[in-house]
Amino acid sequence: MRSFLKASTAALGLVGALTVGAFADGHAKLQGTLKISSDMSNPAPRAVMEGMVERFKELHPDLEVELTITDREAWKTQIRNVLSANPPDVANWYAANRMRPYVDAGLFMDISDLWAEDDMAALASTKGAMTLDGKQWGVPYTYYQWGVYYRKDIYEELGLNEPSNFEEMKSNCQAILDSGRKCYTIGTKFLWTAGGWFDYLNMRTNGYQYHADLMAGKHKWDSDEVRATFGNWKELLDMGAFVDNHTSYSWQESLPFIVSGDAAAILKGNFAVPPLREAGLDDSKLDFYQFPEITAGVALAEDAPTDTFHIPAGAENPEAAKEFLRFVVSADNQTLINGGDALGQLPVNANSSVDDDKFLKEGFTMLSSNSPGGVAQFFDRDAPAEMAKVGMEGLQEFMVKPDNLDKILARLDKAAERIYK
Repeated sequence: MRSFLKASTAALGLVGALTVGAFADGHAKLQGTLKISSDMSNPAPRAVMEGMVERFKELHPDLEVELTITDREAWKTQIRNVLSANPPDVANWYAANRMRPYVDAGLFMDISDLWAEDDMAALASTKGAMTLDGKQWGVPYTYYQWGVYYRKDIYEELGLNEPSNFEEMKSNCQAILDSGRKCYTIGTKFLWTAGGWFDYLNMRTNGYQYHADLMAGKHKWDSDEVRATFGNWKELLDMGAFVDNHTSYSWQESLPFIVSGDAAAILKGNFAVPPLREAGLDDSKLDFYQFPEITAGVALAEDAPTDTFHIPAGAENPEAAKEFLRFVVSADNQTLINGGDALGQLPVNANSSVDDDKFLKEGFTMLSSNSPGGVAQFFDRDAPAEMAKVGMEGLQEFMVKPDNLDKILARLDKAAERIYK
């Protein structure tokens, strides 16, 4: 039986001395106090966090653990002050460029030595997301896949197979259009959904590293590479691949098109599966495929938003913090905390197991085994917040008025020049 006992939530205080030895069972012997600040404030994540602390304390009975849980939105505004003024030993945050402000400010500890350990090889698919400037700055604890969820019964009716490249994707789309349906539903009323399409088209056209560097301000938007991405997107737009009036819909409001069969697929994260199932699409009608290759030879990177733990640079008990991070990413703990009655997402450790769910299993296989191209965090996490807003406004505009591309790219470059300075 799983036990998620509550940990005491003491205020941040003085840390005691630390000694490191070894228990007979191989666990490091830790003493003193380990301070953890977490934003896992919703009921299920909170139970997961408290359960991890209790199990870690059982392994290290001489270690005092102080857990402080803060509302997730409040943590976003508090984290810099906490890291600067009274840093804990472990703190929650996010991967990739969302780490950048705290890495550049010297507030996160370089833990590349931890990533050099043999056991960390099981986290290889997420290493890129934890790497900035050639060093690793934290560990992941959960993520989820994106991909194309499609009406399997419609594909069977039309004699279509899952596409392995962009030409097959467009050929399938034409057959779907010829049957009187749209290829893809999407709702861009809230701009981020267009970001998912750009992420995949750009990563498949130019590769993960180019995409990451573009999000980091290292490439011009008005470049041949980015224009090639928009050129591929325009092919789909010119075909009429997307539902009409998508700027009027949220992503939830776009789901009835795939439920009714008026559209055959949606590019979305795995969070779309429960409402689709609730609307009547069982696994005989709903299936999943990895966004296919566009440029031959470009490794298939994925959007897989990743939540993380970090050791602040001012941590007073870094050895205990590293031991906690080892515990967090261990195969057994990853299986436990990502299960359906816990986080209900995907473990980051390739040696973990997943719940008996069709889409979680496919996503786990894809991200753990078949995704050597890297793991991106999504447009509005990979780019600075201000750039993400301007960028996604441009992406939505392009979907409606693709002939405005020159103006859009010029506007994005002008914004990037200001924002990235």
